[in-house]
Amino acid sequence: MKILISGIDGYIGWALALKQLSLGNEICGIDNFSRRKHVEEMDSWSAIPISSMEDRIKNLKEKYGEKISFFEGDLLDAEFTNNVIKNFQPEAIVHLAEQPSAPYSMIDQQHTVYTQQNNVIGTLNLLFAIKNFAPKAHLVKLGTMGEYGYEAGLEIAEGFFDIEFRGKKATIPYPRQAGSWYHWSKVHDSNNIMFACKLWGISSTDIMQGIVYGTRTNEIIDEKDHTRFDFDEAFGTAINRFCSQAVIDHPLTIYGEGGQTRGFLALVDSIQCISILLENPPGESEYRVINQFDEQYNITEVAKKIQKIGNQKGLDVKIKQTVNPRKEKEKHYYKADHTKLKELGFKPTRLIDDEIDIMLDDLLKYRDRIEEKKDSIIKLLKW
Repeated sequence: MKILISGIDGYIGWALALKQLSLGNEICGIDNFSRRKHVEEMDSWSAIPISSMEDRIKNLKEKYGEKISFFEGDLLDAEFTNNVIKNFQPEAIVHLAEQPSAPYSMIDQQHTVYTQQNNVIGTLNLLFAIKNFAPKAHLVKLGTMGEYGYEAGLEIAEGFFDIEFRGKKATIPYPRQAGSWYHWSKVHDSNNIMFACKLWGISSTDIMQGIVYGTRTNEIIDEKDHTRFDFDEAFGTAINRFCSQAVIDHPLTIYGEGGQTRGFLALVDSIQCISILLENPPGESEYRVINQFDEQYNITEVAKKIQKIGNQKGLDVKIKQTVNPRKEKEKHYYKADHTKLKELGFKPTRLIDDEIDIMLDDLLKYRDRIEEKKDSIIKLLKW
């Protein structure tokens, strides 16, 4: 299969490229390196050092030859996007090239506008390129469970649900109640992709993914293969950030009461799930929604797991509640459907405790690197 990965330099993008190359697929990657620049803006860096893209591609070419190619560019550049799609002729496109941080999108007007423009306009350019040059390609767009929000107090359906209103029944998209400008940009993407499928006959899978954590996959064997691992407040997701705090004896900072409940998925299983979806595309004109997570926990439960495992390793892990910089419910009902991937064959690779154990061992090697940028972990970016 010929697969285009937009955002190949990112946390998930690089790990996915390694997996798909190992399966014998041909990969073309594009990236504008914005993640590296935005993390630097937060005065931080990847806890685990990563190679330059030049070195990354050189190493892969030594192993896979012409099965890997890369182009530096931006989806906001319609001509660039059109040319890549037209020349590569992908059978599948995994769209990861979006600004992925809710806190970053909430910093100020400039960051909000950038997030919306980058994500929404970039996705529209990609949709038109698919329509014009690769209409049979399967578009896999990485969304987020955060599109649904946490306010309704209802069980969350997998994309669509049945309703009855004033004596009439219908199947409609599950309501979106996003909680940040970033999450709203992903909602707009979902709506635009759903419309493109209806209008042009494009086939797409929209992944509502939970919080991803982990340092490695089966294909990440040595340092030159590592994907990035962020721990700053804007780009370091909950478990990743907590594990980084644990290895430098920094209290695990829980926002408010710590009852915020989310779905979680190990990086290795995020890659497994996307690979399963690539192997099992939707039908023509179909807009398919997948809720992609494995287990659900509240933030306090996650922190206590890391505390227990860290202390078993001789760390002195403390937990500290801090003021919540976000406008959100700190305790809420949360139950979401996630059956479609299981029906396609998804089975978890490791339990969360086992994955945390591996993460702490990996991060302990880079304790000094995390310590040097520890001030980036808790800035209390407010909204």
